[in-house]
Amino acid sequence: MTVYTCEPNLEAMLSCIYDAWASGKGHRNIRLALEPVGQYSFMDEYIHVDEDSDKARKVMDAVCLKISQHVYSELTYTGMAYEEDALDNIYHVMILGFAYGPNVLDMVHYKDVMRNREIRVRLEKEVCGFKDFTRFHEVKKSVYVAHIEPKSRLLPMLAEHFEDRMPSEHWMIVDDIHKEAVVHPKDEHYYFWKLNDEEFEQLLVTENENDEYTDMWKTFFDSIEIKERKNIACQNNLFPKWKRKHAVEFL
Repeated sequence: MTVYTCEPNLEAMLSCIYDAWASGKGHRNIRLALEPVGQYSFMDEYIHVDEDSDKARKVMDAVCLKISQHVYSELTYTGMAYEEDALDNIYHVMILGFAYGPNVLDMVHYKDVMRNREIRVRLEKEVCGFKDFTRFHEVKKSVYVAHIEPKSRLLPMLAEHFEDRMPSEHWMIVDDIHKEAVVHPKDEHYYFWKLNDEEFEQLLVTENENDEYTDMWKTFFDSIEIKERKNIACQNNLFPKWKRKHAVEFL
């Protein structure tokens, strides 16, 4: 088995798919994985693929023209998931898509399509959770920063969500797990930023700064609680503990 590996970003993933497809080794003899690889096997050959904009563009164009733009959009969404088999699943769904066309995602009798649906459903729940539970701190006058620790790379979806709701504010969402950030200048379009170690350490300090909105939210949260109806099990189900580290009402 030949395992093609790449960095966990869209351009690198598409480049990895291109090299795997062009290798001519046969789809059954190929597996794709995101780095860092969890566990290596002595029986497999590992090939690292660097991101290449030309290769990525060719894969994108091929999927959009020969399958559909909708399928391409759904597969890139799958690429944000943390599951170890996410990239390999995208590759095998593409194989089916080139064979059967734009309805491939409805062909759930294929295990790869069913697995793709499972990944996307799980990812959607995680995205929806962080849309609700992301908490901003005012670090300077009218500058808001939020820290999150998601399992998947959710910043593209959160950026769209909060740009629609906070278009005239300066804000930033920092992914502490993947050391990435989305920055939104006031009345402008957001952009993404890969944080170096120094930038990341500087941004960690911002969460220690309390502001009047944080204090008001804590007071509101405490005042509406009905102690007699407190249900820890239900609370843990709706708001898992691994999401709470940056939720100010639990600090």
